[in-house]
Amino acid sequence: MSIAVVAPARVTVRPWGISLQRRIAVTDTLVVALVMVIAHGLRFGWDPFVGLVGPSGPAPWWLTVAISVLWLLELSWTRSRDVRILGQGPEEYERVGAAGWRTFAMVAIVGFFTQWGVSRGYLLFAIPLGTLVLFGYRRAWRLWLQEQRSHGRMRQRVVLAGPQRTVEQMIRRLARAQKDHPYEVVGVCLAGDRDVPLAPDIGPMRVLGSIGEAPRIADDVDAEFIVLAGTEEVSLREARRLEFALEDTGVGLIVAPTVADVAIPRMVVSEVAGLPLMHVDPPRFTGPTRVLKYAADKAGALLILAIVGLPMLGIAIAVKLSSPGPVFFRQSRVGLGHEPFEMLKFRSMYVDAEERKAEVMGEDDDGNGVLSKRRDDPRVTPVGRILRRYSLDELPQLLNVLKGDMSLVGPRPPLPAETELWDQDVSRRQLVRPGMTGLWQVSGRSNLSWDESVRLDLHYTQNWTIGLDLVILLRTVRAVVAGRGAY
Repeated sequence: MSIAVVAPARVTVRPWGISLQRRIAVTDTLVVALVMVIAHGLRFGWDPFVGLVGPSGPAPWWLTVAISVLWLLELSWTRSRDVRILGQGPEEYERVGAAGWRTFAMVAIVGFFTQWGVSRGYLLFAIPLGTLVLFGYRRAWRLWLQEQRSHGRMRQRVVLAGPQRTVEQMIRRLARAQKDHPYEVVGVCLAGDRDVPLAPDIGPMRVLGSIGEAPRIADDVDAEFIVLAGTEEVSLREARRLEFALEDTGVGLIVAPTVADVAIPRMVVSEVAGLPLMHVDPPRFTGPTRVLKYAADKAGALLILAIVGLPMLGIAIAVKLSSPGPVFFRQSRVGLGHEPFEMLKFRSMYVDAEERKAEVMGEDDDGNGVLSKRRDDPRVTPVGRILRRYSLDELPQLLNVLKGDMSLVGPRPPLPAETELWDQDVSRRQLVRPGMTGLWQVSGRSNLSWDESVRLDLHYTQNWTIGLDLVILLRTVRAVVAGRGAY
């Protein structure tokens, strides 16, 4: 879900936000100081008063101090510690990276014009290394902040304002999202009739008033933001008056467009006739990046097979000895362009599993009418239960990747019977190769509902990048080791 924050910088920051910013600033200072001291010692030695930088340059220790101060100022000027970006999305990392790059560029320019002879090796070691260490510390702070938010702390209070149907959809989306998102919805303001009750599944959410009353209501309930959720029933004049009414109140305005599940790299915002227009680039299913992904899949599968080949042999022996039947389970699945292929797994069930399928169908159906999993499925063998918990049963799919039927990362490969129940939107999952892992797996695996797994698969299909694949692979390792959501 894409949300554009258009509030001015003077939005009130809670005490927890100020404290968090200060602690991150201390961490930034320690990292920059440590890296710059190490770089200074390796380049100039540990005598702080040795030599000059160039024929008329300063002493090296002055240069080290100046670069450190400039770097820390850049981290502030890029607003890398803005509470609105901490804890989610790539923008925090982008701003930290921009601070390092700008520091490098400014020092290089000064060195060029002053002929101080600033060592390029000194800069190439200190700033890239320091930026990577900053990324690591920011990641640690992010995990801590997400843990706090999962317990309901350190959230930004918001009032949702907009048409009833759109507001209800946003509430449901936020409820289904991970518990570490930054917003706590404290009430809604509706366009039109505010006396109409919200849908029963929304829960005890209060309707506080109309959109025109939102600025006053936000102040009354101590909200930090008003989220304008969809504008089809809000005129341009009403939206502008809402923005004007929030000036100097400390309450920010967030505009949530009606286009959902569009990643930031596919969006460009421009201004035409005073209107902020969001351009959405179409997803690309062909071209050089897809060729690169195909090649990376083959190379990655070969590398993983070289590492896990012997363990796979041990698993095959365990499967064969644990119960009668073949080592591999072969199943027809639907791949790229709805072409069928035979997917491989280590057998984790007894050979009569299909005949006993009625035992696990019914009330445990997950909502799609085809896939049904139970934590206590009696058809799973003891060895198979271990394999499933840590996804070891899926290792033979590396052979499917080498054949070109699957990718390392992609949507879940569906059963043929499952696709018969799909509508046109869900069918878009087959515009890319199905994957051994994907957003559905690192976001909950078997704990996810059918609707949520479909949404994640479609989000991946529409917003795929090499960077996203790398992130999913790293998160997969963590999810598999923890054994979360697999049974």
